[in-house]
Amino acid sequence: MSNIRCVSQKYLSRIADKKMDTALRTSGAVLIEGPKWCGKTRTAAEWAASTIYLQDIRKRKEYLQAAEIAPDILLKGDPPRLIDEWQTIPLLWDGVRFEVDQRGKPGQFILTGSAVPLDNATIHTGTGRFSRILLRPMTLFESLESNGEISLASLFDGDEISGKSSLSVEMLAFALVRGGWPAAVIEGGTSSFQHVREYVDMVINADISRVDGVEKNPKRVRRLMRSLARNTSTMAGMKTIVDDIAGDEADGQISDTTIASYMNALRRIFVIEEQPAWGPSIRSKIAQRTSPKLHFVDPSIATAVLKISPEGLLRDFTTFGLFFESLCVRDLRVYAQALDGEVYHYRDGSDLEVDAIVSLYDGRWGAAEIKMGANKIDEAAECLIKFKNKVNTEKMGEPSFLMVLTATEFGYRRSDGVYVVPIGCLKD
Repeated sequence: MSNIRCVSQKYLSRIADKKMDTALRTSGAVLIEGPKWCGKTRTAAEWAASTIYLQDIRKRKEYLQAAEIAPDILLKGDPPRLIDEWQTIPLLWDGVRFEVDQRGKPGQFILTGSAVPLDNATIHTGTGRFSRILLRPMTLFESLESNGEISLASLFDGDEISGKSSLSVEMLAFALVRGGWPAAVIEGGTSSFQHVREYVDMVINADISRVDGVEKNPKRVRRLMRSLARNTSTMAGMKTIVDDIAGDEADGQISDTTIASYMNALRRIFVIEEQPAWGPSIRSKIAQRTSPKLHFVDPSIATAVLKISPEGLLRDFTTFGLFFESLCVRDLRVYAQALDGEVYHYRDGSDLEVDAIVSLYDGRWGAAEIKMGANKIDEAAECLIKFKNKVNTEKMGEPSFLMVLTATEFGYRRSDGVYVVPIGCLKD
């Protein structure tokens, strides 16, 4: 029987709860990482027996002194003990590791962090003591907007599928601009858009500089984020970003080095998450492109930085389509993570492109093209079949599924074997 505890009415269950259940039974400590406001603390609190909030400004000085003199004082409390935003006092990492070794029992600590500390901030990596869970903003299934009639697991198992989504294009535009931020999901209504706007402002004016202690120009950060938003779901490289920023409202040229350092800071606070290229064994000698695709951890960041409303998306379906792809990749990443998988993309020298490759730890894989409208389904299915025929399946194995992920109403399997799956029906 599962040890997942019953959650309160104010808590919307997360897919990561399944990972937490396993991690606390098998590891001495669990590290939950992810962007601010994605629900790390709330999820961790559902499992914790005692808690210390290191960002409590009323006790900040006291905590710092204790960490220097006797860090074990901060670690005392009923297990699992939650240490929220641990990276603000990196010294505690080694204290937790030592305490885990001394106690020799699983489920002793839960650490949450919204930034990756400097490389030399810890003495020991925690290998063998820590389980790591990356928590992203909520999927449409977690926000109760996907009915979950079709699971990614069932696609990998080759099950017959059927489903009917009740998520209209207007509702999808609203969900995309609002984002998967738990507070915004629970609040609902147009006022929920303010959450992601405040998040973007906090990133630009504080978080991106705080992560490494290097002051950054807010105007330049905003210009960079606007460029990243315009290049969402593309393989835009540094030159493209530089040229794009040069055409934006100018307050001086930004060097490649500055852009690279800013982007690295955005990665460390989990604002951007690149989608790596998949490198399968291919029957032909066509070169495969290895550049990652660009995504924000949630597409609402892109709409917020570009000041696009749901109505704006409905007036510009080209932009809507790019952000829809990013939303689907966000959800696929969460669903794949629950199955011990990762999400990649594919593109080769002949410009054959597949939007998402879901590859599991056990070697199984599936391919997905992401298209909003029904008029693109035939074209997407042909692309997937062409891709399958290029892959050396003797080395890679047959794909578990080929799927067109859509914003349409019905989920079914086509006569050519390709699945059509509405994002409003998908779950893990």
